Amino acid sequence: MEEWSGIRRRVLVEKVSRRQVLRETGLHWKTLRKILQHSEPPGYRQQKPRTKKKLGPYLERIEQILSEDKAMPRKQRHTAKRLWERLKEEGFTGGYTAVKDAVRELVQRTQEVFVPLVHRPGEAQVDFGQALVKLNGTLTKVNFFVLALPYSDAFFVQAFERECTETFWTGHVSAFEFFGGVPHTITYDNTRVAVSFLTGTKERRLTTAFCQLKSHYLFQHRFCHVARANEKGVVEGLVKFTRLNFFVPVPQMRDLDELNSYLRKRCTEDQQRRLRGQAGSKAQLLEEERKAFLSLPVSAFEACRKVSTTASSLSLVRFDGNDYSVPVQWAHHPIVVKGYWREVVLVSQGVEVARHPRLWDDEQVSFEPLHYLALLEKKPGALDHARPLAGWILPECFHLLRRRLEAEREGEGTREYIRVLRLLEKHALAALRTAVEQALRVGAITRDAIAQFLLPREDWRLTTFSLEGHPHLRHVRVATADVRQYGQLLGGVR
Repeated sequence: MEEWSGIRRRVLVEKVSRRQVLRETGLHWKTLRKILQHSEPPGYRQQKPRTKKKLGPYLERIEQILSEDKAMPRKQRHTAKRLWERLKEEGFTGGYTAVKDAVRELVQRTQEVFVPLVHRPGEAQVDFGQALVKLNGTLTKVNFFVLALPYSDAFFVQAFERECTETFWTGHVSAFEFFGGVPHTITYDNTRVAVSFLTGTKERRLTTAFCQLKSHYLFQHRFCHVARANEKGVVEGLVKFTRLNFFVPVPQMRDLDELNSYLRKRCTEDQQRRLRGQAGSKAQLLEEERKAFLSLPVSAFEACRKVSTTASSLSLVRFDGNDYSVPVQWAHHPIVVKGYWREVVLVSQGVEVARHPRLWDDEQVSFEPLHYLALLEKKPGALDHARPLAGWILPECFHLLRRRLEAEREGEGTREYIRVLRLLEKHALAALRTAVEQALRVGAITRDAIAQFLLPREDWRLTTFSLEGHPHLRHVRVATADVRQYGQLLGGVR
């Protein structure tokens, strides 16, 4: 470069003749002309593309195969190596590198280019992702809900067993409470939870569940075009960010409650970060963005799916592929099932009749043993074979009570034992256990005797009558009772 600039200076500034420079340096006159035209070596400049004698006839074939691949699953598309092998079968004699370069050039030529977008305050994007978590020692796949605010880049994450209507609702409710307001516009993909079916390029038939959520919080919705997830690219990126930063290494938690507490903490901590090109942290931008939020409704949204059904002859109600028990007196009655994310509530005639933890595996049954005790009292012979009582662990004193009752009350001991168990319908197990232990000590083992131990005992000091404030009662004298008068009354009875 130093020699290049020296030659230029001698000719253009010092006015040395070109012939003299050529004699001194031995350069070709074309090279000298190039030096004088360019302030630095221009490098090699190809005038026209090189001809591809071997590959040229096969370029259209490569384009055809790559075009057909677009309709195939990503994992079943041609690699450059597989293309090369196919072309060899069709007569191609060139090498693998030529095919690989041609494929790279064709792919780059067809790659989509995107326009940078501006994000206004109060706009949000929603999506679900999947990750593995160790819950109570078991490796489990969870679905996590992400609501992102592109303006401030703040986001909220909550993990669930499954992506469904109930978790879709719960994720929104939790996110709105976390941010202290409702974004005025939310963008979604075409999830089946929100979209029943597409009626056109832009028209969609919304599900009732989504309309209920939208009507309660009054936000505007926007759906991406089909197969255009990049239209909500912020939340797509945050799903990946969440998986790589919050779920690596695989979290080890007792349950989902602990996992969600961890995720909520990480979301809060992340708000202290400052993004490149932003004047303040995420938390500062979020405070500014809250001014564009809609206010939270006065009443909370009830994130439960309601289904009307009828309890079977086994006192079971089916919901979402699983069965839940109700007390036997509600068998064959109409039941309204309220399916929340964490629990299932069963209601009949406006009265709550049962409540169970939500089952997420398929074809499972949730029994409450107390629901069947009234029926077992009428059919005591089924006690040892009753499926609802299988696995019901009771304190040892209950087994001792049953043995004594069956030994002392032949034929009725089992029924009396079931009557004792029915005290659990009104009293806690710990209280009944104490009562049974007291009954066994004194030998009063019937149901009625045990019930007496469950009655609250008043302090004797509270039963003493005080004359304070009643001075007129001080002059009252109560005569001592004469038991002989009672005998005279009995003697007069005929």
